[in-house]
Amino acid sequence: MLSPRNQKPQHLIMLKAELRRSISQQKRQFTPQQLAQLSLSVLERLRPLLGDAKVILAYDSLPDEVDTHALLDELVAAGKTVLLPKVLDDATIELRRYTGRASLSEGAYHIMEPIGETFTAADQIDIALIPGLAFDAQGHRLGRGKGYYDRFLSAFRGKTIGVCFDFQKVAEVPVDAHDVAVDRVV
Repeated sequence: MLSPRNQKPQHLIMLKAELRRSISQQKRQFTPQQLAQLSLSVLERLRPLLGDAKVILAYDSLPDEVDTHALLDELVAAGKTVLLPKVLDDATIELRRYTGRASLSEGAYHIMEPIGETFTAADQIDIALIPGLAFDAQGHRLGRGKGYYDRFLSAFRGKTIGVCFDFQKVAEVPVDAHDVAVDRVV
């Protein structure tokens, strides 16, 4: 049976919900300090992959995600153009330039979002760093369920890197036809 809201088979909705619950439970086993420490090793693996990129789409991390705050500022200091998503409505994000912590304000879902200039030249983005609740070895991603990144990635042609803690790497992520895999998971 299809869900009228998502047009997904009910069993797939259940599998995704179960995986979201499982990963959320695992995250709660760590203190903020432990997650910060785990973030350091992920960022150590990520930094070399960003060397040649001039324009990078990233994300301003939530407390339970790999901490990107220092990385964003490092990239700006290195002269790179850093973009962050801003939620416009239930289906749409736009990209805006990040120039430092002062260029953020609280937006939708209590996520810090950029207030800088809108960036519309998605074809100029070299690398997109994509957060997720879970990733598998094929690059399939389980997000928080709103579909913002899948809609963006469906038209994006640059390199994509999924960013997560090692415990968020799973054997298999349930996928829908509209789900877009990332090129690499760090």
